[in-house]
Amino acid sequence: MLLKGLLGLAPVFAAAFAGTPVVLWHGLGDTCCNPLSIGGFTSYLERELNGTKVLSLKIGSNFVDEMKNSYLMNSNDQVAEACKIIREDPDLKNGYHAVGFSQGGQFLRAVAQRCRNPPMKVLVSLGGQHQGVFGLPRCPGSSSTLCEYTRKILDYGAYWSWVQNELVPAQYWHDPNDEQTYANKSIFLADINNERVVNQTYRENLSKLEKLVLVKFGADSIVQPRESSWFGWYKANQDVAVSDMEDTALYKEDRIGLKTLKESGRLDLLEIAGADHLRVSEKWFTENIINRYF
Repeated sequence: MLLKGLLGLAPVFAAAFAGTPVVLWHGLGDTCCNPLSIGGFTSYLERELNGTKVLSLKIGSNFVDEMKNSYLMNSNDQVAEACKIIREDPDLKNGYHAVGFSQGGQFLRAVAQRCRNPPMKVLVSLGGQHQGVFGLPRCPGSSSTLCEYTRKILDYGAYWSWVQNELVPAQYWHDPNDEQTYANKSIFLADINNERVVNQTYRENLSKLEKLVLVKFGADSIVQPRESSWFGWYKANQDVAVSDMEDTALYKEDRIGLKTLKESGRLDLLEIAGADHLRVSEKWFTENIINRYF
């Protein structure tokens, strides 16, 4: 009888030890629940966090739609859908941590800036493209056809209106040789980076994070330049030399709250030396993210 009683209390003990829920957002060409990628990572996190809820965002009704949406669904619509999912989940009402993989990093940053309730507490961006990309040397994801289509269209006209509205990587394409066109035409990245006008709500909301953790992959072959993962970007009118985050106008003018976060000790820059894009081990993540921030 005693054993039966203790077993009956197991869910109560598990709930007591469960921590802040975690929301995940996958990258280009991936899906929420693929056991070989984010699905496997979700299971690992649930084990490491003693049954804490882990929600992997699903933008689409099935595997095929979700993969296509990662390439072809307007980023602003994806962020709005993610905000709705998060807002309507009762388990997240007291706040949550977030982990973004590749483009999921800037998407979750947009969630933090646009959708404060429930509050995001810690945002971890793994290989995000926070200042955008200028080049797709090796498209990731499961569909080579979609990848090649994306590359060709970007080469022709990343800032054409129909491309901006329908091709996700175009929405964070950032041409350092034509900053004015980027600022005027980019429908997603230029907006969340306050390139046209300073949206104080975006700035204030990001500044409310307990921690912003930006992870750069030292041998990243996807993100060009790889310093974009740390908000670094090319110096003016060329695409070779790169400025660190602290030397960019985005930081100096504190347009989205990066300077506020850094000066208050709430912005951490981590690097996985010698690692290609998203090549992160469970051991590294446990030691450097879970044990420090979750």
